[in-house]
Amino acid sequence: PIFARLGRLVTAPPPSPEMPSDKICEGDGHGLVLPLLPGENSWPSGGRALLYAIALAWTFLGVSIVADVFMGAIEAVTSRRRSKRLPGGRVVHLRTWNPTVANLTLMALGSSAPEILLSVIEVLANGMCAGDLGPSTIVGSAAFNLMVIVAVCVYLIPDGQRRTIQQPLVFAVTASFSVFAYLWLLFVLVVVSPNVVEWWEGLMTLLFFPLLVALAWAADIGLLSRAGALAESQER
Repeated sequence: PIFARLGRLVTAPPPSPEMPSDKICEGDGHGLVLPLLPGENSWPSGGRALLYAIALAWTFLGVSIVADVFMGAIEAVTSRRRSKRLPGGRVVHLRTWNPTVANLTLMALGSSAPEILLSVIEVLANGMCAGDLGPSTIVGSAAFNLMVIVAVCVYLIPDGQRRTIQQPLVFAVTASFSVFAYLWLLFVLVVVSPNVVEWWEGLMTLLFFPLLVALAWAADIGLLSRAGALAESQER
């Protein structure tokens, strides 16, 4: 039964390459990066903790700078407009990028690049086996955005005001795919091939993304609703 498999998946450790029994900071233990120097694990724990904290803060600062520059570049690209002359002689300025497509592709890539790179580095370093950081980081980050960020945004709406979703159909498409992503991962890792991701499963998961972008774009320009299609034709 699926619930029995799910229980074994939660309680059993995932497959991984042979690793030392010692902790990373003790004995012969090691991780993807640490220890950097020979004999580092024999240093005093307090001194190493201070050095690691400083290095971690410096790394976070670097990631924040790179992410800010990257997001600024993406915003500059997606905000570009082009001029179009209508038959009556009127000139209108249109966005080069569709806002929905830009949010689902460039914006999502810019905000998720650190965790994607972390997962890729860990998988390659572990011999194509998932570790403790990559999958948990991606799934946890998505759950945090889906629940905590949305809750905070709703909570911070001033009293007496309200916010409405301008494009409910686009929201419905993206929200449906957000829930479907968790169900699909559960189906792949529990039912189809427990604890293992086959190549065709990864390919199908990747192909779901352009499908999401295409459906969201179709909903944005009104192809999925008669009213939206009529409004789009009138604007043209």
